[in-house]
This record gives sequence, structure tokens and C-alpha cells, in this order.
Amino acid sequence: MHDRYDPDYLFVNGQCRAGWSLVVDPASALIVAAGPREDLQQAYPEATVHAWRGRLIMPGTINAHAHAFQHLARGQGVDRPFLQWRDDTLYRLAPHLDPDTLYQGSQWAFAEMLQAGITTVAEFFYVHGSTLDNDRAVIQAARDVGIRLIFARTFYDWEGAPAAYQETPELAVQRTQTLAAELSQDPTVNLHVAPHSLHGASDLMIQTAYALAQDLGVPCHIHVAEESFEVREVQARTGHTPVAHLAALGVLSPRTLAVHLVAITPEDIAILQDHGARWIYCPASNGFLGDGIPPLADLLAHGIPPALGTDGGCSNNRASIYDEMRTLALLHKGLHQDATVVTHRQVLEFGTKQGAEHLDIPAGDLQPGRLADFVGIDINHPSLIPWTAETLPANMVYAMQPEAIREVVVGGRQVVHEGVLTTVDQQRLGTQVQALVQHWFQ
Repeated sequence: MHDRYDPDYLFVNGQCRAGWSLVVDPASALIVAAGPREDLQQAYPEATVHAWRGRLIMPGTINAHAHAFQHLARGQGVDRPFLQWRDDTLYRLAPHLDPDTLYQGSQWAFAEMLQAGITTVAEFFYVHGSTLDNDRAVIQAARDVGIRLIFARTFYDWEGAPAAYQETPELAVQRTQTLAAELSQDPTVNLHVAPHSLHGASDLMIQTAYALAQDLGVPCHIHVAEESFEVREVQARTGHTPVAHLAALGVLSPRTLAVHLVAITPEDIAILQDHGARWIYCPASNGFLGDGIPPLADLLAHGIPPALGTDGGCSNNRASIYDEMRTLALLHKGLHQDATVVTHRQVLEFGTKQGAEHLDIPAGDLQPGRLADFVGIDINHPSLIPWTAETLPANMVYAMQPEAIREVVVGGRQVVHEGVLTTVDQQRLGTQVQALVQHWFQ
């Protein structure tokens, strides 16, 4: 039995198609058809019909970089430079994190993401502790809330970090292999490998992680040139920029997902292009922490488009890829004093199809064979009016408020209906999270 979704508009190939429908096979969790409603009524007469009147169906957005547990520190460490923020916020939070608190905090973050239209999140997770229980708690939180998860398991061995972050290369490989075996049959969770950074992971740890990513056939995420202090530190130690040093280590390739790329040079861009490395950009977080602004126009000119990430709940404080789209567009238009430097259609693609391609999943697009991950947007929401079929995409980027996202489907399963989660009691969860952290930072 199929499901047929009948909205007023369907966003396909960059256009809002009036009177088009979407057909989903719940058994495979895939889209099987997209086209004029009359044609699909005839082709799939047995389908269960979901009459989404007043809705535009869009692909779900892809959050290519996040740290869900950081939602537990929202509001802490604001208006501080990066290293002070890290020490006074993340490191103070670490002693309170166990499987139960990580489960609740991650549920809260994932719930907010779903309501903002995020259907896939790449969770860059590094608070492992002494067992795999912390990792499993975050994974279970994603399953229970209903979001698609890329679990980017971090390799971290810098001795200055909290003990819960640290592993030896051998232990990190062993644990990651165990988790990969556990997740091999899970259709909603993919495991990736993520050496933390050149300041959080030794050269050996980074090379070990990259080798494991090759063995597993998965992407390798790593923070790169997020802060100017990292550039100075790496240059003092190696004589190279972070990008050049990663190339010298042999860990730059199309498998590499370089997160941030704020403090890079023209030579770095050429190296990234030559090696085919990919880029994940977190514009709001880079601004919140005062990191800087990456050279978007130059990266695009060299064929390096970004996927978009929200980063953490205390290094951004919002959890919406639509917010990242707007932030990116306005920031770079102002920086270049050129309203054409990036368009709303480009950033829509960065947050959907480009994100899915970077994470190697068949999502971010409403085509047959793609995952049935999509959202229903209320086209009559005040933040979108007035609109035409031609202006709706621009309105979604520049004007839309999160409340306009009313329906969310992940893998053919509806997890948000009329703006309300169908999977967890969000009000009860919020009360629990509020009580949990009340005294942590006093």
C-alpha cells in the first residue's frame, strides 16, 4: 500500500508545481513518484490519501554539523571569545553528562530540529566516557524522536580536554567498529568517522580515524581552521596551515568533510580543490563565537559548495537550517556589497540537496528513489504572505518563521503534525530538561 500526499504545491527541480502530488512506499521509506495529481490518482488508485491542503511540500533540510548535547548549555558562555566559551561552558558541562542527561538533552535538540524542518542531522559526538553507553544514548534519542541520524563518532586524544572526551587511537577504533556493527542494519542511522580537529586530535589520531573511514567506506568529518588560534598553533608546530598539514598527512580527499574553513588562504582553497575535499559551513555559529567569515565566493568559484550546519545549541543557540540559509545570504551580500554574490536558490540547495550529497545519503530532493523525508509548509502563514509560485522559494529563505513548518515526514513516517511532535511529549521533556540543568552552572 502506498501513501499519496496531495499538497497545493510540490517543490521539484527548483520550482513550485501547482497540483502535483507525491507518492511514498512506506515499506521501503522511499519516494516512488512525483507528478500531476490526476496522473498519480490513476497510477496509484489504492494509495492512502493525505490531503495536505494549504501546504507546500519541500524536501527536509539537512543539518550537516551539530552537537546535540550542547542544547543543555543554551544561554551559557554568550558574548565570550572562543577559548573562554569552551572552558567556561563546554568543559563545565562535561561532568554532568551521562547516558541519561545526554539522552534527554539530545531528544530536546532533535525535537527542535524536526519542528524547524530538519529531517537529517549529522551529530558530531565526542563525550564518549568509559563505555559506549553515552554514544548509544544519543543514538536512541534520535530514534525515539524520529529524526534521521548521521552519527559522526569523534576521535579525540588531546590531554587538555575533559577525560570523558579522550580515547587512545586503538580504543577509538575498537569502539567505533563495535558501533558500526551494531548500526549496520539500522535504516535511520548511519555511522561516520570524525577526528575532532588538529587541536583536539593528534596527527596519529587523525590518520587512524581517516584509515578507519576508508575501511568502513564512509565520510570523515573534521573541524578545520575554525579559529585563528588554530592556524597559529598548527603553523608554529608544522610550518603549514591546517589545510596544508591535513594534505601532508594524507587525509584530504572527496571523503573529507572539512567543517568551518573560516581562516583559510587562497593556497588552501587550491589544495582543497585539488584533493576534492568537501565543505560544511556553520554561518551563525561562526558569527556567534566571533570566529570570522569564510571566503564563500572564492570557494564557490573553485567548485567547493557548502552543506550547512547549525553547530551546537550554545554556540549558535538556534537549530534551523532555514536560519542558516538566511544568515549566510545576508552576511555575504553585505560583506561583498553585492546582492548577487549568492542567491536564495543557491542557499536552498546548500541546505537540502547539497547537504545530502555531502553526507552520502539519497535525500534532499523529491525525486523517485529518494528517501521519503519532507516537510509541509503552511503557505498561508503570515510570514509568507503575499506570495506567488515564483516568490515562495525566496520567501522561505528571507521571510519564513519556523511556525510555518507544520508537517514533517521522515522515512515515510509522520513525526510532526500541525506543528506538534507525534513521537514524544515535548512539554514534559522540556520540563525535565529545565529541571535537569537548573543548578549546573551556579
